[in-house]
Amino acid sequence: MATEQIEISLSGGVVMRAEKFAGGENTPTICIPGLTRNAQDFLDLAPKIAATGRDVFAVNLRGRGPSDHDPEIKNYFPTIYRDDIFALMDQMEIGEAIFVGTSLGGIITMLANEKSPDRVKAAVLNDVGPDLAPEGLARIATYVAENANAGPMMQFEDTVARIKAINQVAFPDATEDQWRDFAGRTFVQKDDGEWEFYYDPNISAALIANGPAPDLWPAFSTLMDTPTLLMHGELSDLLNDEIVQKMRAACPDIEYIRVPRIGHAPFMTEPVAWAALERFFAKIG
Repeated sequence: MATEQIEISLSGGVVMRAEKFAGGENTPTICIPGLTRNAQDFLDLAPKIAATGRDVFAVNLRGRGPSDHDPEIKNYFPTIYRDDIFALMDQMEIGEAIFVGTSLGGIITMLANEKSPDRVKAAVLNDVGPDLAPEGLARIATYVAENANAGPMMQFEDTVARIKAINQVAFPDATEDQWRDFAGRTFVQKDDGEWEFYYDPNISAALIANGPAPDLWPAFSTLMDTPTLLMHGELSDLLNDEIVQKMRAACPDIEYIRVPRIGHAPFMTEPVAWAALERFFAKIG
């Protein structure tokens, strides 16, 4: 499948990089990752989506992966990321797209629909809602802060051990090969051979200074008029059953799928998750 890296000029002179998977003329899809994640989280999912006949853009938000770090930590905030996605759409001449957002990416999706619903043809919220469970927020804040102070690691095996320690509660059935793959998408090897997290450590300071997100219920309510699929990891500590019930009550037409034996967050290639996505894309066109 044909892929290419694209560069998008953002506010403040920052360059955002994304991977484009060429797929066809159906509605393009924009995949947006979680807080400390990057486009590599979609390396398995994006080709499957592209095979449904649409171009897919897997995004490295500013400060993540190969995208530029931002010297202004106040710019590490969901409303800025939302406008960055609009900049990608403008520069790639995309009028409307299907937004697929994991965690922070789902927050960005809600905010995008609130600001410009004509640009969001459909939305996939992957294990996130307008409320964030406090235990999940606390876990994320803790590991982001610890990661910021961890420093580089000497051996790749150290990165595998670190990623297991952070995520084993969410993926209890993961194999050793899957943990190695997960680590390879989370860390980057420097020229001196050491390994470091593949994101700007100042994201931790930004989370403390800015908070996780603005009030999201007004943004979520706008999805009532947008085809939406809610993906929920059965073991998630960020999106719990109470929040899901509130979301489904507020937007009765939202589609819902629960992914068994997975926490925060599904990769969406799990059989039950992909089957739901495939049905959803087929209806959107």
